[in-house]
Amino acid sequence: MHVRWLIPFGAAAVSQAAFATQYMSVQQAQQEAFAGASEFRPTAAPDAAALAAVGAPGGWSPQIFTAQAGDKKLGWLIVDQVIGKSEAITYSLALDTAGTVIALEVLEYRESHGGEVRMPAWRKQFVGKTAADAAALNRDIKIISGATLSCRHLTEGVQRLLKLYQAALKTPA
Repeated sequence: MHVRWLIPFGAAAVSQAAFATQYMSVQQAQQEAFAGASEFRPTAAPDAAALAAVGAPGGWSPQIFTAQAGDKKLGWLIVDQVIGKSEAITYSLALDTAGTVIALEVLEYRESHGGEVRMPAWRKQFVGKTAADAAALNRDIKIISGATLSCRHLTEGVQRLLKLYQAALKTPA
């Protein structure tokens, strides 16, 4: 008896590939940004006034973790999502206690194109930025050809999270 494997006519030509790749978990991003942390405490979501102050869209709710080393606060890791071209990009932004960007990580990327935003050289452009710094796309932050929308939306997301630090996380002096 011979067994033949048949591919239904046209199936190979019509297949749609799903492009969802998880590059890093939240826990991995926490450890990468704050290697000396002993604990990551979930932080309560900011109130409606703080969210309105940063121009947050309705229903927006980033995950915020406070990085601790014993009793010492090291900073925050904020997990957020933006839309690339048509799919969500999950990313994390690590801030020190002064609100300075320590790291930007792309945790999960779902688009078929534009994944170059995950490249270290592109993400490194944000390190050292604060809410007071300009982070204008194509001036301070370079656009990657073929990833224009992902670059734009991640840059806007980082700017929103830096404003959120100013409005809700910053410790008054």
